[in-house]
Amino acid sequence: MRLRDEIKRKDRIFQIVSVHNALAARIANDFNFDWLSVGGYNVSGSLLGLPDVGLLTLTEMVEAVRRIASVSESPLIADGDDGYGNYLNVMRLVREMEKAGANAIHIEDQIFPKKCGHMEGKRIVPQVDFIAKIHAFVDTRKSEDFLLFARTDAVAVGGFNEAVDRGNAYLEAGADVIFVEALTSISQVNKLPALIDGPLLYNWVYKGKSPLVPIPDLLNLGYRFVLQADVLYAEAFAMQHYFSELKKTGSYGSCAERMLSFDQFNTLIGLDGIIAAENKYDPQKTAKGNGKPIGGSRCVGTA
Repeated sequence: MRLRDEIKRKDRIFQIVSVHNALAARIANDFNFDWLSVGGYNVSGSLLGLPDVGLLTLTEMVEAVRRIASVSESPLIADGDDGYGNYLNVMRLVREMEKAGANAIHIEDQIFPKKCGHMEGKRIVPQVDFIAKIHAFVDTRKSEDFLLFARTDAVAVGGFNEAVDRGNAYLEAGADVIFVEALTSISQVNKLPALIDGPLLYNWVYKGKSPLVPIPDLLNLGYRFVLQADVLYAEAFAMQHYFSELKKTGSYGSCAERMLSFDQFNTLIGLDGIIAAENKYDPQKTAKGNGKPIGGSRCVGTA
């Protein structure tokens, strides 16, 4: 089934988890998530060691997506921030992300420099400017299965009703899924699906602005996607624990029970496949197994 048809289903909710590099994608593969997300918040934090405030460039984001797509076994949604500029920049964004292997992009209606959706001090562009970006996205994509998740940050700026108005306007302009960022109450969470006439994404952020509503409840309310994008919080906590034990004890201490072994990690990152390829293709090894001289056979032609 095509992604465009799949998202119209009303009998399930798609779980999206955020990954920030190829290692995280490999680990996520083992759990068969519906989608993976390459979020600017996590890429900026892991690649630059900096907050998500518009510092990450399109080139850096595309490269992250390309590396993750090379190992991912799930559809990928890439964070397009504010489109990195106006409608012209959105056209380049679409071309680059399609080539990199993404299956969708979400872009937001913030003014540059944007901020993480759960931070204070956000500003949004006029609705007409964002609709121009949506039109550019739709006209530029090569495949209709390359989806647009249109995000509005209007709740924090203009209020809940403006977010609803923008969500419906963005659907009419050609967006495939609406992402209303940073709902602040259960009341807003409950009301939204009845007010926007299209698929909705709900964003989980640990101790962020929005309630952490259980996934079955979101499905019953009418949401079609849930994004869980706080992987770096777990990773940063684990690294703090690891470095703390090394500093305090000179060894792994209590971390030892939560670490992979040397062999386990090598298996995780695909060493077994590399060894199999060496055994199959390496001339030094294949020659010993088949009795042929190193260098293989020669083609003998007529003079």
